Amino acid sequence: MGDSKHKKRGRKPKTLDPTTTTTTTAPATDGDDDEEAFTVANVEITNASSTAAAVNNNHDDAGRRRGRPKKRSKHSPEKPGKPPPPLINGGGVGVGVGVGVGGGGGEIVESVARVVPAMDAVVKVFCVHTEPNFSLPWQRKRQYSSSSSGFVIGGRRVLTNAHSVEHYTQVKLKKRGSDTKYLATVLAIGTECDIALLTVSDDEFWEGVSPVDFGELPALQDAVTVVGYPIGGDTISVTSGVVSRIEILSYVHGSTELLGLQIDAAINSGNSGGPAFNDKGECVGIAFQSLKHDDAENIGYVIPTPVIKHFIHDYEKSGAYTGFPLLGIEWQKMENPDLRTAMGMKTDQKGVRIRRIDPTAPESKVLKPSDIILSFDGVDIANDGTVPFRHGERIGFSYLISQKYTGDSAAIKVLRNSETLNFDIKLSTHRRLIPPHVKGKPPSYYIIAGFVFTTVSVPYLRSEYGKEYEYEAPVKLLDKLLHSMPQSPDEQLVVVSQVLVADINIGYEDIVNTQVLAFNGKPVKNLKSLANMVENCNDEFLKFDLEYDQIVVLRTKTAKEATVDILTTHCIPSAMSEDLKP
Repeated sequence: MGDSKHKKRGRKPKTLDPTTTTTTTAPATDGDDDEEAFTVANVEITNASSTAAAVNNNHDDAGRRRGRPKKRSKHSPEKPGKPPPPLINGGGVGVGVGVGVGGGGGEIVESVARVVPAMDAVVKVFCVHTEPNFSLPWQRKRQYSSSSSGFVIGGRRVLTNAHSVEHYTQVKLKKRGSDTKYLATVLAIGTECDIALLTVSDDEFWEGVSPVDFGELPALQDAVTVVGYPIGGDTISVTSGVVSRIEILSYVHGSTELLGLQIDAAINSGNSGGPAFNDKGECVGIAFQSLKHDDAENIGYVIPTPVIKHFIHDYEKSGAYTGFPLLGIEWQKMENPDLRTAMGMKTDQKGVRIRRIDPTAPESKVLKPSDIILSFDGVDIANDGTVPFRHGERIGFSYLISQKYTGDSAAIKVLRNSETLNFDIKLSTHRRLIPPHVKGKPPSYYIIAGFVFTTVSVPYLRSEYGKEYEYEAPVKLLDKLLHSMPQSPDEQLVVVSQVLVADINIGYEDIVNTQVLAFNGKPVKNLKSLANMVENCNDEFLKFDLEYDQIVVLRTKTAKEATVDILTTHCIPSAMSEDLKP
């Protein structure tokens, strides 16, 4: 009797097949059956009979629960195991797990229904890209192809990542199990939030496809399943993990900061745009980037549902993507007690100090430097710039701003000279002096005497200096990228990108990526104003004042004559881009 009792306690740990990879099978858990992660067996199940066979073949391990089994009477007959429940639909497919037999006593374990995400709603996105050529702005680079993931939502629409269709020439979608690629139309691209909205006009594409349902923002340790088409194969892939962090994240493609989820499920190239499901089969986010670092492993990031719903509602509300509004300020923490006292704050007051205000922002009309922002829309801001989020969590107050839409109003309470003031401001998106995106537009350029003038943007810096442009670009350009604010809505940073060698520009060949400050003594506001000043110049000389106290002087008549020959030599169609022509 003693031996038999010991045999009944607990259960043997599961052993994993060493050949199993994370892209095909989710890692097994050591918890109860109702906490097991999704596996390929769940994904590929198509009917109830195959489910029952799979369960019965593995009932010895899958059916047992932790702890000591219930005692059964010696005289009572053994009851047969309960059959698995039929497949159910509820945003996905229900899978019956477990018919267990106790270690000798014939223990009965109730079946647990698992909800598998709607895999048929996940599509593969094929895109042909044609990027601008910033070194030769009058032409484009050679086209290339990429593949990523997407998923169907309501209204005959498909969501994917913005970077998946950036500079697109053609976009096609393929459903799971289909051999047909359908032409897609791009409805909107949200660069800041890295989300794009697509649709397909062919009715055949929508047959038999049910849109996914969105769930609420998950909590820490909630299980997530990422579905998509990453590298390593052509069929659909499933990886599982948990939510490990929820905070304001840096969106690499958008060059902005929005709410994001950090998960420990593998997100590889090609997973971009694929949905992340919770254990109810509801979509809780879009996979969009991962952390590649020597000291980090299995760190992936997901765009959560609040950001997704903001994007969709913005498009439905405006008929186009208008972006996430920003508060055009730079602020400082007020954690130092002496600083708070010097600024006239009371002991019960908390907030952040305004360092600088964007002169082009609507906030510049009411807010002033050194104002202390106490609250935003009635939510008090802490000295470290955070606000209450959920139980036991805090988040940066920029989250409150990101919940607004362009044109919305917000109530702000500030402390100015020990006096509390209330303002109602209108929120808008703000342009930067060096914009993070060109939003599909070709770069502007102007050529005179072989000098190629253009504007600086983040894609331009990346093209000139590579992915490590933040370390390789000139210090003064980086300083303007990080700290400069435009003084007017149409201000641009104009540079001489290169000099096309000709007899007229001898001695100037080494000038490259140098800012143009003035022309003939007049400040250069933007590229169009520079082109107009040069084209209409009647002075004998063209004089350009450049950064680092350099000057370029050319004879006006000779420079305009030489430009025609230079354009012909380099096969350049025009001396200026279309957007600069009158």
